[in-house]
Amino acid sequence: MSDAAQPTAAEVRAAAEAVKAALDRHLEAVENRTGDDDPAVYDAFNALAAAAEAYDERLYDRYDEVTPFEIPGADDSLPPYAGPEEPNALSVLIRRDYAVVEPQRLLAQAQRIADLDPDEVGTAGAPVVGTSVHAALGVLFGEYEPDEIASRHKEFGLEEGDSTLWVAAADELPEPGEWLSVPFDQADPERVVCRFDVSSVFDEDELREEPLDLDDEE
Repeated sequence: MSDAAQPTAAEVRAAAEAVKAALDRHLEAVENRTGDDDPAVYDAFNALAAAAEAYDERLYDRYDEVTPFEIPGADDSLPPYAGPEEPNALSVLIRRDYAVVEPQRLLAQAQRIADLDPDEVGTAGAPVVGTSVHAALGVLFGEYEPDEIASRHKEFGLEEGDSTLWVAAADELPEPGEWLSVPFDQADPERVVCRFDVSSVFDEDELREEPLDLDDEE
Protein backbone atom coordinates (compact mmCIF):
# COMPACT_ATOMS: atom_id res chain seq x y z
CA MET A 1 0.00 0.00 0.00
CA SER A 2 1.35 3.44 -0.89
CA ASP A 3 1.89 6.10 1.73
CA ALA A 4 -0.91 8.18 0.20
CA ALA A 5 -3.42 5.38 0.75
CA GLN A 6 -2.43 4.69 4.34
CA PRO A 7 -4.80 5.83 7.09
CA THR A 8 -3.59 8.68 9.24
CA ALA A 9 -2.67 8.28 12.88
CA ALA A 10 -5.84 10.19 13.74
CA GLU A 11 -7.94 7.71 11.74
CA VAL A 12 -6.37 4.79 13.59
CA ARG A 13 -7.06 6.54 16.89
CA ALA A 14 -10.67 7.17 15.86
CA ALA A 15 -11.09 3.51 14.96
CA ALA A 16 -9.77 2.54 18.39
CA GLU A 17 -12.23 4.89 20.07
CA ALA A 18 -15.03 3.31 18.02
CA VAL A 19 -14.04 -0.11 19.40
CA LYS A 20 -14.18 1.23 22.95
CA ALA A 21 -17.64 2.68 22.36
CA ALA A 22 -18.83 -0.56 20.76
CA LEU A 23 -17.53 -2.51 23.77
CA ASP A 24 -19.55 -0.30 26.09
CA ARG A 25 -22.70 -0.74 23.99
CA HIS A 26 -22.20 -4.50 23.86
CA LEU A 27 -21.76 -4.76 27.61
CA GLU A 28 -24.83 -2.61 28.19
CA ALA A 29 -26.87 -4.81 25.85
CA VAL A 30 -25.69 -7.96 27.65
CA GLU A 31 -26.44 -6.47 31.07
CA ASN A 32 -29.99 -5.58 29.96
CA ARG A 33 -30.72 -8.63 27.82
CA THR A 34 -34.31 -9.85 27.83
CA GLY A 35 -33.51 -13.48 26.96
CA ASP A 36 -31.06 -15.86 25.32
CA ASP A 37 -31.98 -14.61 21.83
CA ASP A 38 -32.18 -10.87 22.54
CA PRO A 39 -31.80 -9.03 19.19
CA ALA A 40 -30.15 -6.08 20.95
CA VAL A 41 -27.26 -8.29 22.04
CA TYR A 42 -26.94 -9.71 18.53
CA ASP A 43 -26.87 -6.21 16.99
CA ALA A 44 -24.32 -5.01 19.54
CA PHE A 45 -22.18 -8.07 18.84
CA ASN A 46 -22.16 -7.33 15.11
CA ALA A 47 -21.40 -3.66 15.72
CA LEU A 48 -18.48 -4.60 17.96
CA ALA A 49 -17.18 -7.08 15.38
CA ALA A 50 -17.37 -4.47 12.61
CA ALA A 51 -15.60 -1.86 14.73
CA ALA A 52 -12.88 -4.33 15.73
CA GLU A 53 -12.28 -5.33 12.11
CA ALA A 54 -12.06 -1.70 10.99
CA TYR A 55 -9.55 -0.94 13.74
CA ASP A 56 -7.52 -4.05 12.92
CA GLU A 57 -7.31 -3.06 9.25
CA ARG A 58 -6.29 0.52 9.97
CA LEU A 59 -3.77 -0.55 12.57
CA TYR A 60 -2.16 -2.94 10.12
CA ASP A 61 -2.18 -0.48 7.21
CA ARG A 62 -0.62 2.28 9.31
CA TYR A 63 1.71 0.43 11.67
CA ASP A 64 1.97 -3.11 10.28
CA GLU A 65 0.50 -4.46 13.56
CA VAL A 66 -2.55 -6.59 14.30
CA THR A 67 -4.90 -7.09 17.25
CA PRO A 68 -4.80 -10.29 19.33
CA PHE A 69 -8.53 -11.06 19.06
CA GLU A 70 -10.86 -12.43 16.44
CA ILE A 71 -14.67 -12.59 16.55
CA PRO A 72 -16.07 -15.55 14.55
CA GLY A 73 -19.09 -15.34 12.32
CA ALA A 74 -19.47 -11.58 12.55
CA ASP A 75 -19.29 -10.53 8.91
CA ASP A 76 -20.28 -12.07 5.62
CA SER A 77 -22.60 -14.56 7.35
CA LEU A 78 -25.57 -12.94 5.61
CA PRO A 79 -26.01 -10.46 2.76
CA PRO A 80 -27.26 -6.96 3.61
CA TYR A 81 -30.88 -6.91 4.76
CA ALA A 82 -33.25 -6.03 1.93
CA GLY A 83 -36.60 -6.78 3.52
CA PRO A 84 -39.33 -4.41 4.73
CA GLU A 85 -38.47 -1.95 7.48
CA GLU A 86 -41.70 -2.83 9.29
CA PRO A 87 -42.45 -6.51 8.62
CA ASN A 88 -46.07 -7.57 8.84
CA ALA A 89 -45.14 -11.21 9.47
CA LEU A 90 -42.09 -13.33 10.13
CA SER A 91 -40.78 -16.85 9.74
CA VAL A 92 -38.51 -18.55 12.26
CA LEU A 93 -36.23 -21.15 10.67
CA ILE A 94 -34.38 -23.51 13.01
CA ARG A 95 -31.84 -26.20 12.31
CA ARG A 96 -30.23 -28.40 14.98
CA ASP A 97 -27.82 -31.23 14.20
CA TYR A 98 -27.31 -34.28 16.41
CA ALA A 99 -25.09 -37.35 16.30
CA VAL A 100 -26.57 -40.64 17.51
CA VAL A 101 -23.75 -41.64 19.87
CA GLU A 102 -25.63 -44.13 22.07
CA PRO A 103 -28.16 -46.02 19.91
CA GLN A 104 -29.10 -48.40 22.72
CA ARG A 105 -29.99 -45.50 25.01
CA LEU A 106 -32.11 -43.99 22.24
CA LEU A 107 -33.88 -47.30 21.64
CA ALA A 108 -34.53 -47.80 25.35
CA GLN A 109 -36.01 -44.32 25.75
CA ALA A 110 -38.25 -44.78 22.73
CA GLN A 111 -39.45 -48.16 24.01
CA ARG A 112 -40.21 -46.60 27.40
CA ILE A 113 -42.37 -43.98 25.67
CA ALA A 114 -44.15 -46.72 23.73
CA ASP A 115 -44.83 -48.70 26.91
CA LEU A 116 -46.28 -45.63 28.64
CA ASP A 117 -48.61 -44.80 25.75
CA PRO A 118 -49.48 -48.08 24.01
CA ASP A 119 -52.67 -46.69 22.45
CA GLU A 120 -50.57 -44.32 20.38
CA VAL A 121 -47.67 -46.50 19.29
CA GLY A 122 -48.62 -50.13 19.87
CA THR A 123 -49.28 -52.68 22.60
CA ALA A 124 -47.72 -52.36 26.04
CA GLY A 125 -44.60 -54.49 26.32
CA ALA A 126 -44.38 -55.14 22.58
CA PRO A 127 -41.05 -54.22 20.94
CA VAL A 128 -42.54 -51.53 18.70
CA VAL A 129 -39.13 -49.91 18.30
CA GLY A 130 -36.99 -53.04 18.09
CA THR A 131 -33.52 -52.30 16.77
CA SER A 132 -34.54 -49.53 14.40
CA VAL A 133 -33.00 -46.15 15.17
CA HIS A 134 -35.26 -44.72 12.46
CA ALA A 135 -38.38 -45.85 14.36
CA ALA A 136 -36.96 -44.72 17.69
CA LEU A 137 -36.34 -41.21 16.37
CA GLY A 138 -39.93 -41.07 15.11
CA VAL A 139 -41.25 -42.00 18.56
CA LEU A 140 -38.91 -39.56 20.32
CA PHE A 141 -39.70 -36.53 18.18
CA GLY A 142 -43.37 -37.44 18.16
CA GLU A 143 -43.46 -37.31 21.95
CA TYR A 144 -41.28 -34.32 22.81
CA GLU A 145 -40.99 -30.77 21.56
CA PRO A 146 -37.67 -29.99 19.81
CA ASP A 147 -36.66 -27.57 22.58
CA GLU A 148 -37.08 -30.30 25.20
CA ILE A 149 -35.02 -32.73 23.14
CA ALA A 150 -32.32 -30.05 22.84
CA SER A 151 -32.21 -29.60 26.61
CA ARG A 152 -32.26 -33.36 27.34
CA HIS A 153 -30.32 -34.69 24.34
CA LYS A 154 -27.84 -36.70 26.44
CA GLU A 155 -30.72 -38.67 27.98
CA PHE A 156 -31.66 -39.81 24.49
CA GLY A 157 -28.18 -40.87 23.42
CA LEU A 158 -27.66 -37.82 21.23
CA GLU A 159 -24.75 -35.40 20.93
CA GLU A 160 -25.28 -31.81 19.84
CA GLY A 161 -23.73 -30.48 16.65
CA ASP A 162 -24.13 -27.02 15.15
CA SER A 163 -27.42 -25.16 15.37
CA THR A 164 -28.81 -21.99 13.87
CA LEU A 165 -31.95 -19.89 14.16
CA TRP A 166 -33.00 -17.40 11.49
CA VAL A 167 -35.73 -14.78 11.92
CA ALA A 168 -36.89 -13.76 8.45
CA ALA A 169 -39.27 -10.93 7.60
CA ALA A 170 -42.35 -11.56 5.46
CA ASP A 171 -44.83 -9.24 3.77
CA GLU A 172 -47.80 -11.22 5.04
CA LEU A 173 -48.61 -14.50 6.73
CA PRO A 174 -48.90 -17.33 4.14
CA GLU A 175 -52.15 -19.19 3.74
CA PRO A 176 -52.48 -22.29 5.97
CA GLY A 177 -50.71 -25.23 4.38
CA GLU A 178 -49.22 -23.11 1.59
CA TRP A 179 -45.56 -23.99 2.17
CA LEU A 180 -45.75 -27.27 4.09
CA SER A 181 -44.58 -29.39 1.16
CA VAL A 182 -41.39 -27.30 0.73
CA PRO A 183 -40.92 -25.52 4.07
CA PHE A 184 -37.30 -24.40 3.58
CA ASP A 185 -37.17 -23.63 -0.14
CA GLN A 186 -38.27 -20.01 0.20
CA ALA A 187 -35.72 -18.89 2.80
CA ASP A 188 -34.29 -15.61 1.48
CA PRO A 189 -31.05 -14.58 3.24
CA GLU A 190 -31.69 -10.94 2.29
CA ARG A 191 -34.87 -10.98 4.42
CA VAL A 192 -33.22 -12.39 7.54
CA VAL A 193 -33.63 -9.82 10.30
CA CYS A 194 -31.27 -11.62 12.67
CA ARG A 195 -29.67 -15.01 13.17
CA PHE A 196 -28.18 -16.88 16.10
CA ASP A 197 -25.57 -19.59 15.58
CA VAL A 198 -24.18 -22.13 18.03
CA SER A 199 -21.07 -24.10 17.11
CA SER A 200 -18.16 -25.66 18.93
CA VAL A 201 -15.78 -23.77 16.62
CA PHE A 202 -16.66 -20.60 18.49
CA ASP A 203 -15.23 -22.11 21.68
CA GLU A 204 -12.03 -23.62 20.36
CA ASP A 205 -8.88 -21.94 21.57
CA GLU A 206 -6.18 -21.08 19.10
CA LEU A 207 -3.06 -23.19 19.48
CA ARG A 208 -0.19 -21.00 20.58
CA GLU A 209 3.50 -21.74 20.43
CA GLU A 210 5.39 -21.40 23.69
CA PRO A 211 7.86 -18.49 23.55
CA LEU A 212 11.50 -19.45 23.43
CA ASP A 213 13.29 -18.64 26.68
CA LEU A 214 16.64 -17.27 25.58
CA ASP A 215 17.95 -17.60 29.13
CA ASP A 216 17.63 -21.38 29.03
CA GLU A 217 20.88 -23.10 28.25
CA GLU A 218 21.08 -26.28 26.27
